[in-house]
Amino acid sequence: MSKMTSKPIATSKPSKLARKPDKKEAGPAKKSAEQAEEAIEEKPVEKVVAKAKTEGSDDKVEVTIEKKLVALYSLQQVDSQVDKIRIIRGELPLEVQDLEDEIAGLETRVDNYIQETVVMEKSITDKKNAMKDALVLIKKYEDQQMNVRNNREYDSLTKEIEYQNLEIQLSEKRIKEFQAGLELKTEEIDSFQKVLQDRKNDLEIKRNELEDIIAETEKEESDLIKNSNENRQFIEDRLLMAYTRIRKIARNGLAVVQIERDACGGCFNKIPPQHQLDIRMHKKIIVCEYCGRILVDDGIVNAVH
Repeated sequence: MSKMTSKPIATSKPSKLARKPDKKEAGPAKKSAEQAEEAIEEKPVEKVVAKAKTEGSDDKVEVTIEKKLVALYSLQQVDSQVDKIRIIRGELPLEVQDLEDEIAGLETRVDNYIQETVVMEKSITDKKNAMKDALVLIKKYEDQQMNVRNNREYDSLTKEIEYQNLEIQLSEKRIKEFQAGLELKTEEIDSFQKVLQDRKNDLEIKRNELEDIIAETEKEESDLIKNSNENRQFIEDRLLMAYTRIRKIARNGLAVVQIERDACGGCFNKIPPQHQLDIRMHKKIIVCEYCGRILVDDGIVNAVH
């Protein structure tokens, strides 16, 4: 009996020893369970908060992007109206500028020709004076020939007389050349002055036409430009720079276009359905992958009109 009672006691002692590691393990197990329970309790709260923040930020972005898209489309409509007004003027501003440049060129050419004629006239006068001087010298040398003492002096004076005669002949030739050039320049000056007068008359007519058109459209254009500046206040500089750059390279100055029949309103290429959905969400600004224009949907268009 004593042996049998000792065995349970002996077995009970290891069982107590076995419980000690169980307690040690129970501590971390209990702690991990509590942490897991807290994590389970806290996780939905964190998710809700994060979701609320995300939804709140998404709503804010949506409103901001939508306003930007409305402002961009409004700006495009105003700028298009300004372009139409300037198209009404047609090529008149360019024609006026071309006429002004042509008139300036003709005036410069006429002035240069006049200066050349002055130089030619002076050259003719100088040659005539040279001829007079040569005649005086010839007369002098002929008088000296009457008083020479030997043939050597006579021959020397004869050569001087021949030289002066050659100078007279050369001066006469140069005078004829200068006179021919002077006549030609005078004719060209008269011709250019007639053309110049015609261009001045054309310029006056074109300027009057342009001034009339500007007077008719000036108020409307100033109002549109004022409206355009107001719309630009709602658009950040980065978007304005992109908008201006696209307008410069785009056909008809269209930088913001509407989706029409599932295609870009600028290049008429098909837009994928996913992009169309993103455009309708108004969460970000979408550009056409073919032409680079900013795309808007019917909602933005209806908001503007």
